[in-house]
Amino acid sequence: MINKPAFVSTLDDRVDKYSILEIGREYFPAISAGHRLDKETSGVLVLTKNKEAYRNFAMQLERREVKKVYHAISDGRHEFIEKEIDAPLYTHGSKSLIDPRRGKLSQTIVTTMKIFKFHTLINCKPITGRMHQIRVHLASIGAPIAGDSTYGGKPVYLSDFKRGYNLKNFEEERPLITRTSLHAFSITFKGVNQNEISIEAPYSKDMNAFINQLEKAGR
Repeated sequence: MINKPAFVSTLDDRVDKYSILEIGREYFPAISAGHRLDKETSGVLVLTKNKEAYRNFAMQLERREVKKVYHAISDGRHEFIEKEIDAPLYTHGSKSLIDPRRGKLSQTIVTTMKIFKFHTLINCKPITGRMHQIRVHLASIGAPIAGDSTYGGKPVYLSDFKRGYNLKNFEEERPLITRTSLHAFSITFKGVNQNEISIEAPYSKDMNAFINQLEKAGR
């Protein structure tokens, strides 16, 4: 398992020079990705060194026995307590859409961790594993993830919090975080010997900096 950095693809990508798999093959030629994270998403990612380990993990995914926890920073203030989002998702090109007729069963349970002045830190437990599931589900309940322009999230700037914030001449303000504010925090499953494996991934530097700024801004 690794703590995947943001902006690195899990699988081989024609656009990128490197992917997690390509880097991993330099150390273990038979390595496979047990699952995948979006390119912008940071956090815990399971890699398997051999076919037996891959098959073991894949079967647990299929039976929905793998427990995943993601942390997301959403726009707005929200109070969720074990709220189940049950909205079928349909993949259309590079996006996922809620579609009751064509969509596949998709379920996510969300709970508020901390409410800030204009944002909320949310614990997300996906029961299924559809593409962009957490991003679409949070947007569907009015809590799009900060920085996720694909699904309605807004960029966040330091000037949003600091009165009288001024830029130098000809300087353009950059967002506090330049990606979707989503982090794969933990994963729990059973190894090939049926021993329980549970791993947590510390926040990336940009997520930590964003949360620290939200803390400073108050509630």
